[in-house]
Amino acid sequence: MPKPYPREFRDDVVRVARSREPGVTIEQIATDFGVHPMTLTKWMRHAVIEEGAKPG
Repeated sequence: MPKPYPREFRDDVVRVARSREPGVTIEQIATDFGVHPMTLTKWMRHAVIEEGAKPG
């Protein structure tokens, strides 16, 4: 099982993905940070739930 990413790293990647420029894809950001695009998508979904913006 892969070692989990530190919380600070996940939060930083999600922050960058949320503030990305138009035309920049999740796949590009995930590749830049060395994570799988599906992993970043799950992190973003989890962040919305943690913020209380969506029930989880």
